[in-house]
Amino acid sequence: MEDRMRILLCEDDENLGMLLREYLQAKGYNADLFVDGESGYKAFLKGKYDICVLDVMMPKKDGFTLAQEIRTVNSEVPIIFLTAKSLKDDILEGFKLGADDYITKPFSMEELVFRIEAILRRVKGKKGKEVTTYKIGNFTFDTQKQTLMIGDKTTKLTTKESELLSLLCAHVNEILERNYALKTIWIDDNYFNARSMDVYITKLRKHLKDDPAIEIINIHGKGYKLIAPEAEAAK
Repeated sequence: MEDRMRILLCEDDENLGMLLREYLQAKGYNADLFVDGESGYKAFLKGKYDICVLDVMMPKKDGFTLAQEIRTVNSEVPIIFLTAKSLKDDILEGFKLGADDYITKPFSMEELVFRIEAILRRVKGKKGKEVTTYKIGNFTFDTQKQTLMIGDKTTKLTTKESELLSLLCAHVNEILERNYALKTIWIDDNYFNARSMDVYITKLRKHLKDDPAIEIINIHGKGYKLIAPEAEAAK
């Protein structure tokens, strides 16, 4: 039997925490619940967790402090913050601490599971070998040379264009989440960087227009999707 992914769940509202734990376990995860940051940190030191879901406002040790301490032990474990706050400063603080996502209450448990699954897919993808060339329909995309080739036509891409197309290829025919792309390429998901990414998406669409079977579509409220008959690693 395949090992179940382990989740460190820290939520000081015990009723909500128990509901979340039961739901996550029903979805096939092994979730350990703790009602304060101090006990959560002790558990993290003893156990091996695949992802941490941390409430921000907790007794003994708040979620931000807990995340900082977790990061000193493991700089790569994914972290999702749960909070009733929706202030921009709190969200930015979470991302500065290396959060992978941030969900404000109230939220649906289905949404939490969707975000956990998306983050774990990305982490799994990062652990695979680095892909240097993709075959996208009739195009060949060389990520190292930053070139896009079709027939005898070669287009030299900018660094940002190449990075963005690499993410789209890694998630071909799947949703590339907007915030993830912004944090990966631009570091900060602010308004100006978001507008900049939209410009680069438009440029990539123009570069790919020679193959009508390929398109980059907007997924409202989520991100983008590269639609292509093929977008696989080329040897």
